[in-house]
Amino acid sequence: MRSRAQLAFACGLLLALGTQQKAVARPLDQVVADGTLRVAVYGDNAPFSDTVNGKAQGIDADLARAIAEKLKVKLYLRVVDAGENVDGDLRLNLWKGDLAGSPLADLMLHVPTDRQLAIRNDQVFFTAPYFEQEIAFAYHKGDLEGFDTLDDIGDKTVALEGTSAADLMLLTAQGGRFRGNLKHYKSFEEAAKAYLAGEAPILAGTRAAIEAALFAAKAPKDDNPIATVPSSGLVKTRWEIGGAVKTDSRDLAYAVADAVTALNADGRLKAICETYGVTYTPPKGY
Repeated sequence: MRSRAQLAFACGLLLALGTQQKAVARPLDQVVADGTLRVAVYGDNAPFSDTVNGKAQGIDADLARAIAEKLKVKLYLRVVDAGENVDGDLRLNLWKGDLAGSPLADLMLHVPTDRQLAIRNDQVFFTAPYFEQEIAFAYHKGDLEGFDTLDDIGDKTVALEGTSAADLMLLTAQGGRFRGNLKHYKSFEEAAKAYLAGEAPILAGTRAAIEAALFAAKAPKDDNPIATVPSSGLVKTRWEIGGAVKTDSRDLAYAVADAVTALNADGRLKAICETYGVTYTPPKGY
């Protein structure tokens, strides 16, 4: 029987070999020379990225394909699980990797553009943002006369994903006044299905997710208006998303930003969003 020391040595050797073989994130010249761009997108993140019938699809997946096309390289798209926080996702996918030695990505999409996040992650450099997210509400027109403020929720039930940004906003808004109105679901998709089935007159989430869900269900827009309302709480109701690369790959980040700018200018980014029923909301400055 092997001793603990022998087992430890063997495990250490395997990890070392895995580290040596692991593909590292690369700057632009290496990406072009190799002819392949490795991009990481999140799974279960519709309408931005999800796996359907074994293929990644969504706004981020299509954007990755368009960026690779602009850079004149092939795309290797990797769908990854979301961890406990974005910091950990950046660490695992861009600069440190995991114990299994999974290939690191050259670019990761759907990263929040946030100053504090950037300060905490000095191993990473952020690209220019490409989309503005916002918390929104869809409602059955026959159940509400309008939706201009949170007060219009009244005694109505709100379907939403638990632990989401919309959930946190409503849990903390007006001293927790709306906590009793909230009906939590494991995912936004389940919340949307409940809303469409008439189990709740209001659906909360990001505008993009709501628009995509209504579009997929062919729900009439006139009967399901989408509203955004002001909130004075501590939770951000709007935020921008972009990409991230390893800190020594800034030239790749600049090239990606140029590609996204071109895709915005020629209308392709808007068309990609419309494919999923989403209104393209450019970040400030575009």
